[in-house]
This record gives sequence, C-alpha cells and structure tokens, in this order.
Amino acid sequence: MLLPDRPHSVDRLPVLNRLHSPQTCATISDQRQLTMMQIDEPARTISVIHQTEVLVVGSGPGGLAAALGAARAGASVTLLERFGCFGGNITAVGVEGFAWYRHERTVDTEGVGIEFEERAREMGAAVKEPQSDSHAIDGEAFKWVADTLVEEAGITPMLHRLFVAPIMEGDTIKGVIVESKAGREAILAERIIDATGDADVAYRAGAATFKQAKEEMIGASVMFSMSGVNKTRFIDHVKSDPQTYRDWDYGQWSVETSGKEDEMFSPFLRKPFEQAREAGLIPKDLDTIAGTWGALYDSGDLTYLNLVHLLGYDGTDPADLTRGEIEGRKQAMMAIDALKRYTPGCEGAKLRNFGMTLGIRDTRKIDAVYNMTESDVREQGRFEDSIGIFPEFIDGYGILILPTTGRYFQVPYRTLIPQGVKHLICAGRITGGDRVSHAATRNMMCCTVTGQGAGVAAAIAVKQDRGFNELDVGPVQAELKRQSVRLH
Repeated sequence: MLLPDRPHSVDRLPVLNRLHSPQTCATISDQRQLTMMQIDEPARTISVIHQTEVLVVGSGPGGLAAALGAARAGASVTLLERFGCFGGNITAVGVEGFAWYRHERTVDTEGVGIEFEERAREMGAAVKEPQSDSHAIDGEAFKWVADTLVEEAGITPMLHRLFVAPIMEGDTIKGVIVESKAGREAILAERIIDATGDADVAYRAGAATFKQAKEEMIGASVMFSMSGVNKTRFIDHVKSDPQTYRDWDYGQWSVETSGKEDEMFSPFLRKPFEQAREAGLIPKDLDTIAGTWGALYDSGDLTYLNLVHLLGYDGTDPADLTRGEIEGRKQAMMAIDALKRYTPGCEGAKLRNFGMTLGIRDTRKIDAVYNMTESDVREQGRFEDSIGIFPEFIDGYGILILPTTGRYFQVPYRTLIPQGVKHLICAGRITGGDRVSHAATRNMMCCTVTGQGAGVAAAIAVKQDRGFNELDVGPVQAELKRQSVRLH
C-alpha cells in the first residue's frame, strides 16, 4: 500500500480537506501484475491536534539544539520525534563520542552542543574519552538528560509520532501530517524546522534536494556495546600495541590525512578481525569489520563500538534499512566473537546492546541558498552571516583531518535555507554543501551549530512575521551571542 508522498493542500484552517488515508474503502486498480498494482486512497478529514509557533521535526543533535534555541529565543516550540526518546544519533543509534575530535589546541564550537556534554557530565551521564579532550556521553542516560533539557525549556514534547507529509498552501508550508498509534493527525506551525537527517520534510514539500548514488555514500553502521570486559587487561593490551590514525588506511579503506594525524593515538581495532578471517570465523571477503572502540567503564562496559561499516546502503530506502539492520547485527556478532578469542580482556565479554537503529551518515541534502564547499571547510571559510564556528574536522569520503592546530571555519546562515519552500529552514546533516563539506558539517557537534542557528532564526521569523529569506541576520546573530554561541 502506498502512502502519499506529495504535500497536502489546505483550504482553510483548522479543518483540512482532501487529505488521503490508507484506511477504509481502498480500491485496487485493474492491474494484472502485482508490481504495477496501485491503491487509491479515499479522501478523509484529519483532526488538527496541535498548533505551535515553531515545529521541529526530528530530535537528534540538530533538532534538539534547534528546539532549545527557539524556545530560549521566546517562541512556543514543539519537538516531534518518531522514536521514544530524544537525542537521535546519541541515543537511538548509540554514537557516544560526541566531541572525540577535540584536542589541546582545538578551537571548538560554543553553544548548546557544549551544554549537552556539560549537562551529561553533571548528571552522571558521561565519562572521559580515552583518545581526546572530551567526554563520551552515555547514550542511555542521555535520554533522561534530553528529557530534562526539553522540560526545562518549556518545549512541548511529541514522541512516537512519525512525519509523513507536509501541509502546503502553494509553496508555503503550514504544518505536517503525522502517523502514530492514534492514527493520522495534523500539526500546524508558523515556522517549521526540518531536522530529520534525511531532508524528509524539505523533499516532500518540493524543495530541491540531492544525494549521492548509494554506492558512493559514506557507509552506515550498526553501533553496539559489550559488557564483561576486564578493563585492566584490555588497556594493558592496547598500550602494548598502540594504534594510530594512519592504521585506518588498510584493505578497502584509503585515508587521506594532513600528516599530523598519522602518529596520533587512535582507539583502533583491526588485528583481531584479521585473525578471525584467517581462522574462518569471518568470511574472507568481509574486510570492512574494523574500527574504533569508545568508552571503557570500571563496570566492564565497552561502549559505542564502531566496527561494522555497511557500504552501498541508502538510508532513505526501507528495503536497504531492513537489509542493513539484519546484516549489521550479524557482522557485529562476528566481531564480538573475534574480540573474545583474540583480544585480551574480552574473553568473558558479551553483547550488551545494539543501537535502536542504523547509524546513517549520508542521504539527502538540500540545495540551499548557499551550498558550502570543500574550500570552506579546508581553508577556514569566513562569512558575514555566520551562525557559529566548527573546528577543521573532516571525517568521511576517505578523508580524516583532526583539529589540532587551532583552525576552524564559520557556518553561514544561508546554508540552512532550502530553495522552493517558504517558512521552512533546515538543521543537521541535511544543510547545503558538497561532498567534502558534508564530511565536516555532518558531525554531531556541527549539527548543534546549524540546529541552534535554525531555531533562533525560526523564533525571530515568527516575531517579525518574515520569511527566512527576508530575515535580517543581525538579530539572529545577536540572539545567538546571548545564548553563548561563538560566531567568529
């Protein structure tokens, strides 16, 4: 059965007419081949269950930062999330290394992203990173931290509701349709922030978007954690055979660095999986199992193991997502078996948990008013409409550059604005840019920069009753400064 992928129109508010539903009286077109079968959905009226000034769709680092930025700028804000927790990659996927790029000379972003790390530490939901000047965030405990931040800011939380379609008046977005256990519902908003990670709202509203061929996308991951690790034995083993970032360059992987990364310590694991392949425990042709270990607790928990890399999967294709979840968990169990056999300290370990969903790094991006470039992120781009800074950290498409020399770039407001849809702004890894710029801006801390910028812009757009293209960036920058964001 096909759900409508086109935007819905609205004649008058709050009653929405001519909306489609997959329920009651569906008729099957006269097609003989199942692959050609179509279903016509009869019209139905959908109840408007909520109205808000700013609606944020998606609650990952970008969406959570956007909601907080908008609320702190004085707007009424609603945060919509398809899962049962806020936090996205941190909580649903289990990527706990929030600022693992940070070293002694890093000039880091400032604002709500740093607050995530600090609040997690204050609330007992973080531990010191082994490889950097940062704290790993406990993904499970951060669910509670995120709840606390949302409640403190007076944000209306909406978990367990999936965005399915925009509500449009011409080229202006007026709200969204959601599906949940309660059925099909409508939410209206004066301004909407797409923080879905896949540009779902922008794409379905008719904005210009693009994505790489899936064979060229950055690989997806199944994140997992183990328990029962002997911390002393494991650390002694790591110290006896220290790995560097140059060790990432092997087999299928070719890594470009700036040179300064080559001798830096990296929590990298490859040798146990090579041994497992030689022993026949891992298929000979499966040479992408390798990667980093994360935080190691006194309790014996070894968390956010980033060892499974799935190439050729499109995170906007549910068939690929299904295949990736199943294949990724299978490979993770192979990895655990290899670690138990060939890594001191892991002999008695076992799986603790998988992330709730695949870790997707690369799908749709908007064709923004300004698309960032490789030169912007490599050569310290500077912009008059800066909404924040991010270190010279590039991780993706075979490039690894760590910010150890104080270099950083500015993020322009224009990269958040999609073309073709009014009253919509974007945050997170969907903002405009080329491949190499995406390898920088997709990182979670940079997503908080675009998120907080989008949230503040949305709040001011509501106050001034202006479109995002018409907005004077001066008041946006002033409010971001008030919220402790570094712009230059």
